Amino acid sequence: MPFGRRKELPSHLWTQCPDCGEMLFNKQLARNMNVCPKCEHHFKIGARERIEMLVDKGSFEERDPLLAPGDPLGFTDTKGYPQRIEAARAKSGEQEAVITGSARIGGTPVELGVMDFEFIGGSMGSVVGEKLVRAAERALAERNPLVIVSASGGARMQEGTLALMQMAKVVAATARLGDAGIPYVSVLTDPTTGGVLASYGSLGDLVLAEPKALIGFSGARVTDQTIGERLPAGFQRAEFVRDHGFVDQVVPRSQLRDRIAFFVSALRPTAGEVRWSL
Repeated sequence: MPFGRRKELPSHLWTQCPDCGEMLFNKQLARNMNVCPKCEHHFKIGARERIEMLVDKGSFEERDPLLAPGDPLGFTDTKGYPQRIEAARAKSGEQEAVITGSARIGGTPVELGVMDFEFIGGSMGSVVGEKLVRAAERALAERNPLVIVSASGGARMQEGTLALMQMAKVVAATARLGDAGIPYVSVLTDPTTGGVLASYGSLGDLVLAEPKALIGFSGARVTDQTIGERLPAGFQRAEFVRDHGFVDQVVPRSQLRDRIAFFVSALRPTAGEVRWSL
């Protein structure tokens, strides 16, 4: 090898941190919950990996795993929508952009929805909306907290208005939980944008976020052009959003399970509890 040429490291063994440039051994990175041990950059993780990190061991029972979208618009860009769905399934290993189910977190029964960014950018379509609404309805029936972990680029354009309708649909379901005094915890991960943030992502009784997560309705350039002024650097990162009152807490991944466990236990309604209002 010529002097001075950097040896390429095999990608299946090593990953370079995009923030600090550190070369990380993949097995060590996995043991550290896919968080860089040097700068604490939080890498994106899949929905099933997230579920394993959050729930009590062996407690997760998946619901509605076979729901699949139709193609009512016959949408085609460089390929048809059904082909895009099949490609997303092959890439992510999942049937859709959200996994829902019943579980326990710190011993407290919850209904859980976790989005997977690998599936068409975690986009919200009719199946995502339906699965989350069913999760909220189970939470209402069992009087258990609802936890939704978001990772999304927004509404799925291939479903047009049907995708946008899911915003109101899920918001209405979470509002029914609020009326019944049942807690809803929203967790925002990198990235959470578009229609997901504009609806149920931002409406939890408690809104948590992972460090440095991208949180915003639209891209920084579009936002700057829309309002006609330059916004501060990092205005769409979790810490800035928290400091301006939009997020309650920024929680490192290693602490997220315990933090959620505390809140769902503390906020869960007790048997026979009566909700009152003025």
